[in-house]
Parts: sequence; structure tokens; C-alpha cells
Amino acid sequence: MAIKQLSVFVENKKGSLHEITDLLAKENIDLRSMCVADTNNFGIVRIITTEPERAVEVLKAEGHAANVREITAFAVPDQPGGLAKVLSLIESSGRDIEYSYALITSEAGKAYSVMRTDDDKKTEELLKANGIELLDGDHLK
Repeated sequence: MAIKQLSVFVENKKGSLHEITDLLAKENIDLRSMCVADTNNFGIVRIITTEPERAVEVLKAEGHAANVREITAFAVPDQPGGLAKVLSLIESSGRDIEYSYALITSEAGKAYSVMRTDDDKKTEELLKANGIELLDGDHLK
């Protein structure tokens, strides 16, 4: 199980983030989560949406470098230590986390997160074997 993430390469200048979100809004594409990683000149905007393929088409049509990839998504109890349990499992397995961020959820008692590791398939197998709920695109609706 996995969800799809849109990654957009952007120039680090005033208005870049607004332009991307405005293009998606005009196409009625709803954002479920967003994470921005930047350097002095460029950045990567990672977006979770219910329509990643359509979102990448919209952005590419306007000249933005964008792609879609599958990443690991999971739910943990929304309580202190919920995420720490998952991170402990991953650390003890020897997996490296490349990045992670939270997702919006309206499901009471749960916190959603996404992450990319050095081996997402093995990470998902590890989480599933330890009773961690994996998410798919249906959880974003």
C-alpha cells in the first residue's frame, strides 16, 4: 500500500509557492498536505492531493518540473509516543529515513504521516508486520 506524492521543483523566489497552489486551486485540486524543502536558489514542494496525476499535468502545462511517486503512508494513535514507536521500528531495522511529514486527517484518535525511506517496500512490510496501519489513496478522500 502506498499513496502518491507530487514533487515540484521550484525556484526559490517570491511568489513561487503561491503560483503552484493557485494553479491547483483554479483546477479545483484539493491539497491534503504540503512540505517545502529549500536551498538558497531552489526548492522541492511535496504535495499530497487526491488527484496527483491531474495535478502534475496542470503544473507541467504551465512549465513546472513535476513528477509523481509512491511513498509510504501510515496511521498511528494520536497520542504522545505514537510516532516514536514507528521511528523506533524503522531505526532498529536499519532503514534510513530520507524525509517525513504529517498529513491532514479528520479521523478521531489517529495521526497520519508519510515518509520516504531507503527502501519503501521493506519499510511497509515492517510496519504491517508490527500492526501499523498503512494508508492508501482512499484515506485521503
